[in-house]
Amino acid sequence: MNDSAPLATGPLGMRLLAFERLPEDTEFTDAPVGYSLVALWHAGLLLLVHVRGRDCWELPGGSIDPGETPREAAVRELREETDHVLAPGDLVFTGFAMTSLPDKRVLRGALYRGETADPTAFEPNDEISAIHWWNLEDPLPYGRLQTVDAYLAGLARTAGPGTADRP
Repeated sequence: MNDSAPLATGPLGMRLLAFERLPEDTEFTDAPVGYSLVALWHAGLLLLVHVRGRDCWELPGGSIDPGETPREAAVRELREETDHVLAPGDLVFTGFAMTSLPDKRVLRGALYRGETADPTAFEPNDEISAIHWWNLEDPLPYGRLQTVDAYLAGLARTAGPGTADRP
């Protein structure tokens, strides 16, 4: 895989190896697309979720279920984790994050950008204890920030297919 310095590192050992601005239907043989993330914006603020098991603020997202497309997973995870419901067509695909996990496994994640004019009320659940609309600068109320996700959110604001960001 990529042996150069990562674009970003996270507090839980995650490393962002590359961000690939390729078409959404790109197929890979070296590292599978195993998860989807959503950078959801409202009035210039980014939606983060506080994941109970990791005590970390992250982008909404998660694993892709069998038979599910990355876009379908993004919509489902956003709904399950934040109660926000968007149609698949409301999300803009921005690229693939190539990440290395602490166990050295390398995966790709599909990153989507969305906007909402009407944030929905949130009820904590077994996985997510809180949501927070963040301006990318102010300290978060508690817990750690998954800095890889914050980096990806910044890329999602400007991403479009056709290039790759590498260290």
